[in-house]
Parts: sequence; C-alpha cells; structure tokens
Amino acid sequence: MDLVLDVADRNLLTPYVYPSGWPEAAPFRQLLSLFVITNLGALALYLFFGTLSYYFIFDHELKKHPQFLENQVQREITYALRSLPWISVPTVALFFAEVRGYSKLYDNIEDSPYGWAGVFLSMLSFLFFTDMGIYWIHRGLHHKLFYKRFHKPHHLWKIATPFASHAFHPVDGFMQSLPYHIYPFLFPLHKVTYLGLYIFVNVWTISIHDGDYRVPRLLRHVINGSAHHTDHHLYFDYNYGQYFTLWDKIGGSYKSPTAFEGKGPHDYLRKLREK
Repeated sequence: MDLVLDVADRNLLTPYVYPSGWPEAAPFRQLLSLFVITNLGALALYLFFGTLSYYFIFDHELKKHPQFLENQVQREITYALRSLPWISVPTVALFFAEVRGYSKLYDNIEDSPYGWAGVFLSMLSFLFFTDMGIYWIHRGLHHKLFYKRFHKPHHLWKIATPFASHAFHPVDGFMQSLPYHIYPFLFPLHKVTYLGLYIFVNVWTISIHDGDYRVPRLLRHVINGSAHHTDHHLYFDYNYGQYFTLWDKIGGSYKSPTAFEGKGPHDYLRKLREK
C-alpha cells in the first residue's frame, strides 16, 4: 500500500491537500491518507466491477425468482456502502503497519528469495493460504454464537447479485478479508503482486455472486464458482470456500451445485414458466 500512498503524496496530497510543513512520513498523516485511499479504492472496485458484472454478466431473469427480494439491488448497495467505511478501520491499521515496514513485502524482483519463480510461487501460495483461511473463518461465522449477529445479514440475499458481494456486516467483512492482510506479514510478497492480488480477490468476490454458473467441465468440482456459492446462499451449510473446493471436501461441507444437476435457480424459473 506504500506504493499507492507514495503516488498519492507525489501527485495530489503534498502539493494540493496537506500543508507544506506536514512531513509525508508523519504517522497521523499516513493514517488519514490511508483511510481516504482505502475507502475510495474499495468503493471504486465495488461499484465499477459490480456494475460491469450486473449489466453484462448477471442474468436479470433471476430477479423473477420468488426468493429475490423487493428492491434487493438497492438494498445490497446501501448495505455495502454503509459497511465499507467500518471495514476499512481495522484494514487501515494493517495497511499502516505495512507502510511502516513491518511486513515482508519487497520492492524489487531481486529481493525475491527465488527470483521470478518466487514471485509466481508466492501468487499460488497466496491463493491457497487465503482460501484455507477464508474457509475456516467463514465456517466459524456460521456457528450459532456468531451467525445471527454477524453473518446472517449477508444471507438475506438468497438469489444474490454482484452487488451482494460486499454487503456484509463490518465484522463479517473484515474477518473474511483478514487472510489477505495477514499473508504479507508471514511470507515474502512483491508489492505490485500484492496490489494485483488485492484487486483480484475483490473481483473474484463479485464474480461468485454474479449468477453465471459456467465453469469448464473439467474444473466444475475444483473451482468454487458462482454455482457453488449460490448453493451456499440457498442451503447454508455447504460450499464455504473462496476459490477452490479443496477445503470443503476436506471439511465435509462440499455440495455439488444444483445448477450442474438441472435443479438450480434457472431451472426452477424454467419450470415455473412451463406451468
């Protein structure tokens, strides 16, 4: 995040926003800048990719499903916009620790333990580490001690749209993002790679709520896509994973998506039309 902060300081904040006598490395200034940048960035990612997905990928026929709520899209967006600033508070604290040099993020490929191969391997390990972490956190949020208070709001959307992707209770949203933020404090990771992965995980979160169930046949039971996550919203106790089905299979919570078996939401609507 220090790369983004440096660009903002150099091109906007130092010459136009902050007094000239306020050093760029001042902790309070960095915290304030990170809070604004994090919120604007999250908002831009959510609205830009959510809107693209909603208008160009999401099947609007799903809005005719009996479990699609009245004014649902507006409610999803409103809930997300209210939650994102609160999610950003602990997120900024972790970004601040990165900027102050406490993480294992590095600037140059030469600093990678194994060069370009190390960068590629770190991308894979990031995906597998965060998939594992999100699985167990997500599954824990379904425990009766936490579900009603923190995770139930996200399950209001039985037939989700891309805008449901970030419509979490703030505690829920931050907890499920925690593995992304913990990773660079535990393992070396290139800074630009980290930014790219951060954008990717936000886009992926939108994609598993987009109602597009197409996955290459060979990967249907490997990749955790929209079909899997739709069944999670509908049937509650299945498919907690983020990218892969591995941990659901290990944890005994894997469910073959109903959409692959001719029993999904689209099939339900087709049968309604036939009646």
